[in-house]
Amino acid sequence: MKLPDHTNLTPDNIVAFLGDFFDRHGADSYLGEQVTTSEHMLQGALLAEEANVPDALIAGVLLHDIGHYTDEFPHAAFEHGVDDCHDQVGAAVLAPFFPIMVTACVGCHVAAKRYLCATESDYFDRLSPASVHTLRLQGGPMSESETAQFANNPELESLLQVRIWDEEAKVPGKKTRSFAYYVPLLKSLVDAKFRTGQSR
Repeated sequence: MKLPDHTNLTPDNIVAFLGDFFDRHGADSYLGEQVTTSEHMLQGALLAEEANVPDALIAGVLLHDIGHYTDEFPHAAFEHGVDDCHDQVGAAVLAPFFPIMVTACVGCHVAAKRYLCATESDYFDRLSPASVHTLRLQGGPMSESETAQFANNPELESLLQVRIWDEEAKVPGKKTRSFAYYVPLLKSLVDAKFRTGQSR
């Protein structure tokens, strides 16, 4: 997998870059779901906010799918049977600027889906048709060895919760906050990383 080159990104412009993504691609259809890309990601952020979780989790679910639009694959890659590795790509773009917990949420949300499908008997039945399609491209449910390895992640419960919000954030017409509402939160997380190093 070739990672994207975003050498012009800095702590000062990363949040504006993300805002531009929402401006340019927010109205795009979200993988055949009945919501747009921005509706999906903003619904996820609202679910996290309503759960009173730390800001890093809110940011993680808000940004979890930016890799669909920051890599070398066409935006319709999934429709053509190609896994665009958007989880890894998105995490790579964010890693220089955000705390580890944010990038873990982004980089592990596909793995969390595969884990839940392997460990919870009814989880697969809760997936939308689009999620079922992408699951096949992403490797299907985890194997026993993959499941055992993922279960050792110290942030397991948080990562699984992000994936649960990911699946729930597909409600047509649901009111959400705008991306602008989350800009101060995102800027504070970037500032925290550079104040304290690898802040969680």
